[in-house]
Amino acid sequence: MDRRTFIKGAMALTAAAWTNPMIIISAAENISWWQKKPVYQIYPKSFLDTTGSGTGDLRGVIQKLDYIKSLDAGAIWLTPIYPSPMVDNGYDISDYTGINPLFGTMADFDELIAEAKARDIKIVMDLVFNHTSDKHPWFLESKSSRDNPKADWYIWRDKKTNWRGIFGGSAWQWCEERQQYYLHTFATQQPDLNWENPDVRRALYDAANFWLDKGVGGFRIDAIVYIKKPKDFVDGTPDADGTCSVHNMTANTPGILDFLHEFKREVFDGKNIFTVGEANSVKPEDLKYWVGSQGVFNMLFEFSHVNIMFPNGDEVWHHAKPIRLTNLKKALSDSQAATRDSWYPIYFENHDRSRSIETFFPHGTDKILAAKALAMILFTLRGTPFIYQGEELGFANTKFNSIDDYDDISSRGEYNLARADGLSDKEAMRFVQRFSRDNARTPMQWNTSANAGFTAGKPWLPVHKDFKICNAAVEDLDKNSVLNFYRQLSAFRNSSEVLISGEYAELYHNNEELFIFTRTLGNKKICTAINFTTRKINFPNDFKFGKKIFGNYPDEKNYLRPTEAAIYEF
Repeated sequence: MDRRTFIKGAMALTAAAWTNPMIIISAAENISWWQKKPVYQIYPKSFLDTTGSGTGDLRGVIQKLDYIKSLDAGAIWLTPIYPSPMVDNGYDISDYTGINPLFGTMADFDELIAEAKARDIKIVMDLVFNHTSDKHPWFLESKSSRDNPKADWYIWRDKKTNWRGIFGGSAWQWCEERQQYYLHTFATQQPDLNWENPDVRRALYDAANFWLDKGVGGFRIDAIVYIKKPKDFVDGTPDADGTCSVHNMTANTPGILDFLHEFKREVFDGKNIFTVGEANSVKPEDLKYWVGSQGVFNMLFEFSHVNIMFPNGDEVWHHAKPIRLTNLKKALSDSQAATRDSWYPIYFENHDRSRSIETFFPHGTDKILAAKALAMILFTLRGTPFIYQGEELGFANTKFNSIDDYDDISSRGEYNLARADGLSDKEAMRFVQRFSRDNARTPMQWNTSANAGFTAGKPWLPVHKDFKICNAAVEDLDKNSVLNFYRQLSAFRNSSEVLISGEYAELYHNNEELFIFTRTLGNKKICTAINFTTRKINFPNDFKFGKKIFGNYPDEKNYLRPTEAAIYEF
């Protein structure tokens, strides 16, 4: 079959798969600034060290603003930079309105806001409101006795349940001072706040408004599904180890939306910002209650597409199942459908996820082709693309040899859980290497110099071994690199009314090898087609070719080669 180009007279698509797609999503109206350009996520600890400490800092972010601007990003999401003992790398906060000296000063932050604004980039902060550090003054006071002014600011009980924390072990910790247990959904050092107490909620709202007064452009809200606890604290159905997941017992408890609507009224309403919540366990059919006209946030990170290997919802790494492409496509399309009247944050990676090219493609896949293929999905689905640092360079997973080499607290918890379930060291390590959050936290690779140009000192986490060929300086000079592919796609998406506002439709949804979908606005159409296998795959017989405008192969065939992806315009 020769390459064919649709012309105006042939715009009507008559084939059944094109005229009757599984899902059609309507175009959005009243497009806001946060819908027009992608968001670039930075993990400051691993981004760029300007002091030789081995840890990234705010001045490193300032230094690389032009790099981020080259991706045509409209906002930067910073993972937590607040004072913290760093047990969970900043998600254990000891002061909600300060800057961790590890990252710099408040003056550095103010300069970052100003320099980003000069480049038309907003700074988005990470709010962690389910829990604090056990070193937070609130908790130190709360645990001191049962009758102090903050005695009821956390979750205290005389008896514990059989709940297992997300990082492993019991979700309850005994406190000698109070002779009670406190609840910690995550690490022992991260006690859960009591949102039933209005004083707690007011203190948190005041902290958020402090940063808005600083000029931040919005918030990503961490682990928000856990803030509402069930009325009764009872044992759950135990797994083989005699415990049950705290996630299954507390996530998205009825009544949570009452808290969140108050949060919205007190902090978000009337401000030109955007908010995106992290909401594991919110089903696509419930998204309308979380985002849009009835909802709380502008967008919601839900996990259906990144957790398809955990169909039971437990997220225990050694329980992972093989990924089927139809499940991935359904998850993405269901989320597109559920946010048809609101908005969707498109992402494949963040600081809590393994690198996507090794998550969604089979072993042996060409990594550059895979990175470009996922980029084409990222920039052509309906919603705001979120790029995680290094994703635009095609970063791959790391592989440390021993559990002792991993910094990530959840990796150690998952390793111990696997060993307790009878897995060998080698078997347990295989799952840690696949799923560890350290895969996303290795230092950013800027050039071919020592430590990839990340630091002049000893990096807090080893640099990936591939940094000599996979780094920003090398890719900047290579017109065919993943980096330059991202830049081209971002610029194209940001200037395309079809990709920003067009309808979404998935085609051939039962196909286990190809993901094909269209975006349509008026008489204009864009089609994305991806081969998720490592072998040649023919297009369906009724597939209609348009003008190829992007592809991860330089030429064009009437079939898709291994991991080939193409974007067609009509």
